[in-house]
Amino acid sequence: MNDYPMLIDGARVAGEDGHFDVVNPATGEAFAQCTAGSLAQLDQAVQAAQRAFSLWRYSSHAERSECLRRIASDIEGEAEALARLIVAEQGKPLSLAMGEVMGGVAWTRYAAEQEIPVQVIEENASQRVELHYKPLGVVASITPWNWPFMIAIWHIMPALRAGNCVISKPSSLTPLSTIRLVEIIARHVPKGVINVITGERGFGSAISSHTGIHKIVFTGSTATGQRVMQAAAGNLKRLTLELGGNDAAIVLPGTSVEAVVEDIFQAAFLNMGQTCAALKRLYVHESQAAAFAEALAVIARRQVVGDGLQADVTFGPVQNIEQLELVAELVADACVNGGRVVCGGERLERPGYFFPPTIVTGVSDGHRLVDEEQFGPVLPVIAYRDVEDVLRRANDSDMALGGSVWGSDVVAAEALASRLESGVAWVNCHAQIHPHTPFGGSKMSGFGVEFGLEGLLEFTGQQLLYVRKHQAV
Repeated sequence: MNDYPMLIDGARVAGEDGHFDVVNPATGEAFAQCTAGSLAQLDQAVQAAQRAFSLWRYSSHAERSECLRRIASDIEGEAEALARLIVAEQGKPLSLAMGEVMGGVAWTRYAAEQEIPVQVIEENASQRVELHYKPLGVVASITPWNWPFMIAIWHIMPALRAGNCVISKPSSLTPLSTIRLVEIIARHVPKGVINVITGERGFGSAISSHTGIHKIVFTGSTATGQRVMQAAAGNLKRLTLELGGNDAAIVLPGTSVEAVVEDIFQAAFLNMGQTCAALKRLYVHESQAAAFAEALAVIARRQVVGDGLQADVTFGPVQNIEQLELVAELVADACVNGGRVVCGGERLERPGYFFPPTIVTGVSDGHRLVDEEQFGPVLPVIAYRDVEDVLRRANDSDMALGGSVWGSDVVAAEALASRLESGVAWVNCHAQIHPHTPFGGSKMSGFGVEFGLEGLLEFTGQQLLYVRKHQAV
């Protein structure tokens, strides 16, 4: 069984707390072991990053950009091996895993070409005032299990581009592709600039409270994000928190089913529904709710569920047993309370954590399947009568990551989308993100943004440079 070490101060090191298994969700069996680091080793990684920062912070923008270009080329050269590793630990089909890796290449290349501006606030004969952006220091990246490679890219690349050093802590469920990514990065930066630590428990709170860490970028659940925020107060760490989402989509009356149903299905079941910004609540006018549910079910039934490495598979497993059990529990609760399963609805009788794409009708606000983030392959189709009422219902959630409105009247759809209480609002699409467009949530879905100039500047601190010019005598 392959063993995966950590990387601290440029060296591959074994953990001081033994090993833990990494399970393939398509089989339910361990296929690799990962080393379990100690809190003392976290301290070592932080100290290494601090030492490296004393020089890396003064590296030029051109030097950092060139490092990222070389990293992107190496990732692209190893794309298939990385994608297969993602499939083994996360479960998604190989084509989707390849998309994750190549998306990481694109994001890295975008970060490489980003400019960090110097803003001239005032310039006259007597004085010049400039706003500069400078690196923060040691940044900790804490990543989840759903997009383990891509989200690590999102965290690490802008941090490096801005001149910070990084401690990466991947999910213990999917650590392997992140370890490999860090090893690739380490080829091109001075030792200590990038480090990765792995373990099953205890690191999150230790990272959050560590006084040698100056910023945390965290993607994960709202509850964990709250604990990170509380623990980070000790040294007023900067935070970027991208937390849970229960994204609503509203289909306006008279919308063509055929025109939008495929896009709606893909937005809801992206990565088997295991995406923070996936479409999770579908509100359809009562005149079309049944037609939309059946059209979605037709697409769901033609999915080939199985091991992501098999050539014909389009739909992989749920990543872990706990999430599988939650999905099954929410569907069962819906059925007990009047919901109807149109397709799917039960765990498949086979090894691994397989749950087919499932469409449920007969549920509404107040049902757990609607009110809670299912984060899995289930979509409730919820009938509504009045547009103003459904807008209120869509907004009546503590979570506010994204939302969308669908309809043939784009002007009306845009007007309604602008009233969604969400960090991002889409019209006739959902979960569209790009490296140049800022992305972030509101309410209990977190704060701070990723991507674009705004996301890059989240990894910097401001310094105002005030220059009084010499006066001629």
